[in-house]
Amino acid sequence: MGSAPGVRPRSRRAWISADHPRYKWVALTNTTLGVLIATINGSIVLISLPGIFNGIRLDPLRPGNVSYLLWMLMGYLLVTAVLVVALGRLGDMRGRVRIYNAGFVIFTVTSVILSVDPLHGSAGALWLIGWRIVQAVGGAMLMANSTAILTDAFPARQRGMALGVNMVAGIAGTFIGLVLGGALAEWNWRAIFWVNVSIGLIGTVWAYKSLHETGIRNAGRIDWWGNLTFAAGLTALLAAITYGIQPYGGHTMGWTDPWVLAGLVGGALTLAVFCIVEAKVAEPMFPLRLFRNAAFAGGNAATLLGAIARGGLQFMLIIWLQGIWLPLHGYNYARTPLWAGIYLLPLTIGFLAAGPASGALSDRFGARPFAVAGCLVMAASFVGLLLLPTDFPYGLFAALVFLNGLGNGLFAAPNTSIIMSSVPPDTRGAASGMRATFQNAGTVLSMGVFFSLMVAGLAGSLPHTLSSGLAAQNVPAPAAHTAATLPPVGVLFSAFLGYNPVRQLLGPAILGHLSRANRAILTGREFFPDLISRPFHDGLVVVFTLAIVMALIAAAASLIHSRTEPTPTADSTSITPRASNATAASSGSPEDSVRITEAGVEPESKLVNISIDRPPWTPHKPESKCCPSVTESRAFTLRNNPSGRPSKGHQQPSPNLNTKT
Repeated sequence: MGSAPGVRPRSRRAWISADHPRYKWVALTNTTLGVLIATINGSIVLISLPGIFNGIRLDPLRPGNVSYLLWMLMGYLLVTAVLVVALGRLGDMRGRVRIYNAGFVIFTVTSVILSVDPLHGSAGALWLIGWRIVQAVGGAMLMANSTAILTDAFPARQRGMALGVNMVAGIAGTFIGLVLGGALAEWNWRAIFWVNVSIGLIGTVWAYKSLHETGIRNAGRIDWWGNLTFAAGLTALLAAITYGIQPYGGHTMGWTDPWVLAGLVGGALTLAVFCIVEAKVAEPMFPLRLFRNAAFAGGNAATLLGAIARGGLQFMLIIWLQGIWLPLHGYNYARTPLWAGIYLLPLTIGFLAAGPASGALSDRFGARPFAVAGCLVMAASFVGLLLLPTDFPYGLFAALVFLNGLGNGLFAAPNTSIIMSSVPPDTRGAASGMRATFQNAGTVLSMGVFFSLMVAGLAGSLPHTLSSGLAAQNVPAPAAHTAATLPPVGVLFSAFLGYNPVRQLLGPAILGHLSRANRAILTGREFFPDLISRPFHDGLVVVFTLAIVMALIAAAASLIHSRTEPTPTADSTSITPRASNATAASSGSPEDSVRITEAGVEPESKLVNISIDRPPWTPHKPESKCCPSVTESRAFTLRNNPSGRPSKGHQQPSPNLNTKT
């Protein structure tokens, strides 16, 4: 395979050449590893936060500290959502493999820095948040360029399979991280970053030694104004949400805070400016014209809603297990992350069971039935979780989360197929980046939205529940009333970190005047989880009701068809000459593939992105010649006559290949 213009071959130091028949599988395994480690890193931190914040000694009862929890998660996801399109464009300009390899290096180095956090309290939290944001740049480099590398490496007939494996691995990483994080956090919270170092070192060396620049670079431009307005708008909205759930002016929540209102309004207006910018610039981050296609718009709407529902579900299930269910069943708080990951295994199994199968079946029977079925299955699982008591029987819980994973698996690959097949080939790169942005943005929004709704649900019944529960253990009424004013966000944060705040709320003076039996109950493992279980269920009702609505809307959006099919362009990837019936009948050989390079005709095509539009041949007039038009990439596939010689009984005309720029 020849080198792209301006790109020097690296075969002198490579372990495998780009022309090798197995190179495409090397590209698939390496890019899948890159996407997997980038997505695992999001959920592995989510389930390990109790260990992390206990390790850096962060006080969960200070209302402002909940912002550290949210930004530890949302900072990484926000950066990947904003940068994935820009870094994909940068890969097209500077070399996809170069940017991808740099992403592995950044990701690995920042994992080392995160694991040696020397600070405690808020300073330690800021260290982790800041370096997680830098790490997200590396993760975005990996995610943005992996699909382009696979597109370059695989022929058209196998590209769908390769992209499906890559995409399923990415979503599976969010589930695998839950189990891996739970296991590592019990040993040492720093281990969740150490595992990134070992995998990152292997992936970095492997990528630098094996991957080749096989695509064509183009002198495009990055949409700086689009990226800036999108980042500013989304950041303002998320910042407003994180401060809106904290107390302000005597209220349990801060939605009346002028700064919160300014963030909400300003963020929405900035996103509106982003849409105006995208309609004006020559090379937009989001080509808004694609939304004129109803199927594309519906598919991306379903992606966004599905990501919000999926991300919010994980957040709520982890709080439910770690803060309430596991302590009520005798598990030590220090071990709840491990067991939360183990008890969520059915969620991962359901996704891995349905994801690959739905991709293969949707190729045969159509994508929409599977995408719609996946959304409906997710909605049914949310209904079941809504009806569960807080102290549930595990068998029923496991069946419901398995069902939810199954629904996500049914939805993922067909949804991607709907989006990518609704646009012309020459816009698939932009469409892929937009789909990834909607998915990442949905995951970011789910953290803020679902946490806010949970706090709102707690606020209604929590004060009375705390006051009456403390009074039942002979706590004096004034002290019980004061403790009941604990902000709901502090209670939720305490539950998430596996922390019983009663000892700190009452203080040694009040506890010292109580009987030994009352003291043992109040400071025991089960009192606080049991006390907040009913208000927590009120919050779950609000959260899961919204998730049901989102899943049903996503199902409806997946049914939307475009009025017309996308017009093929010169990016088609197979070349099949159209012959007359007589010629077709005389050809009994299967469709073989060859590759035309500078050296001649060789088997096994590697690179695509070209088309030959050949008019029908006329065998009854041997003297006539067809004049196909060719858009040349670097190699292309020729079918029906791999030898290049005329078929027996028919004088094949010599095509005149006219190259179009």
